[in-house]
Amino acid sequence: MSAKKIPYKLYLTEEEMPRTWLNLKAFMKNAHPPFLNPATGKPCAAEELEQVFCKECVEQELNTSDEEIEIPAGIRDFYTNFRPSPLVRAYFLERALDTPAEIYYKFEGNNTSGSHKLNSAAAQAYYAKKQGLTSVTTETGAGQWGTALAMACAFYGLELKVFMVKTSYEQKPYRKEVIKTYGGNVIPSPSDTTEAGRKILAEFPGTGGSLGCAIAEAVETAVKTPGCRYVLGSVLDHVLLHQSVIGLECKTALDKYGVRPDVIIGCMGGGSNYGGLVAPYMAEKLQGKNDVDFIGVEPASCPSMSRGKYAYDYCDSAKITPLAKMYTLGCGFMPSADHAGGLRYHGMSPVLSQLYHDGYMRVRAVKQTEVFEAAEKFARCEGILPAPESAHAIKVAVDEAVKCRQTGEKKVILFGLTGTGYFDLAAYKSFNEGTMKDYIPTDEDLGRGFAGLPEV
Repeated sequence: MSAKKIPYKLYLTEEEMPRTWLNLKAFMKNAHPPFLNPATGKPCAAEELEQVFCKECVEQELNTSDEEIEIPAGIRDFYTNFRPSPLVRAYFLERALDTPAEIYYKFEGNNTSGSHKLNSAAAQAYYAKKQGLTSVTTETGAGQWGTALAMACAFYGLELKVFMVKTSYEQKPYRKEVIKTYGGNVIPSPSDTTEAGRKILAEFPGTGGSLGCAIAEAVETAVKTPGCRYVLGSVLDHVLLHQSVIGLECKTALDKYGVRPDVIIGCMGGGSNYGGLVAPYMAEKLQGKNDVDFIGVEPASCPSMSRGKYAYDYCDSAKITPLAKMYTLGCGFMPSADHAGGLRYHGMSPVLSQLYHDGYMRVRAVKQTEVFEAAEKFARCEGILPAPESAHAIKVAVDEAVKCRQTGEKKVILFGLTGTGYFDLAAYKSFNEGTMKDYIPTDEDLGRGFAGLPEV
């Protein structure tokens, strides 16, 4: 626990902003297995990955030795538009819960995209422009990644095509208008504009789509378009690398006051925000320097970690991407149309999957009605309307703080508030009107997904 009074908001100066990203893979005892070419069953060479991704992103993806990687000045310049982001002591939430715990949250929603996604969007757009590309493609679930990338592409002068999960496209019309305002072209996915989309529509007529569907369409478009590459907002190692600025800023701010987290909590869809939040603390744990309790939170409707299998699987629904060893529900799993669009993904980051498999972190799956109850409590205390994704972390942070009240333990709890929920009012309306339902996949649902796992 800290010895001196902690302010409500812990701000860093621009000079204190990280100048390097932290490469968590360099600290891991066991490296996660490599991507495999589905045609040959052999590890993907850099040249193969560069047909889809930007060259420097591929170099970062395959880098397992450098503990730190420099953030180019051209990216740091853009970061100063919205970084450093505030770390907040949740005094009001602590008071409402009557808990002896100290609760902190890293707020990543203080930019127009409304989320942490801009950290990697800026980096990937910068590298695309540096490579001489003219356009990029991507997918987006809740729309935060698509918005962030649209902002970054406008800044660096790139064209952008966004395949937005159809359910979110329909639920969040104003999110797509923000993307269009920044110059992005938005297409609901699955669509009839790609072979992958047409195949998915034929197999699942009327589907609301998934991130796996949208990824398939974006990758196909990138490969077939000259001067274009695909950029991904989560899952991959280089995305977690870029997001490490979140955790590095947290550690710098908390170290000033002698605060050491006992528990670190974050929502998990593909793993980017949680991987970034825990990076410096997990690196210390891997070196035996702390015993932090790491808890990832996922929706019960799409429980890739808690009910998934650790296996090689396609990263997309159309089976055109390389195979990744990860916790997965199977690329054929079609998640329900719940309100946490950014968490509707069948798989999980290979880095976090390996760490979970090795016992360095825990995972909890929570129902969306419980999530919105926690979001409402938080909003009334702390004055910020959280994104449904972020509210998963809030739910478990509240649970942990209540346990402290019951046991008298004075733990320090840190969680990631990844974004705001002001484009998620349809979800809040559903919750307020009592029409929101909890979706729990059956064993039969999971079986259909697992049936599609490739034999490797």
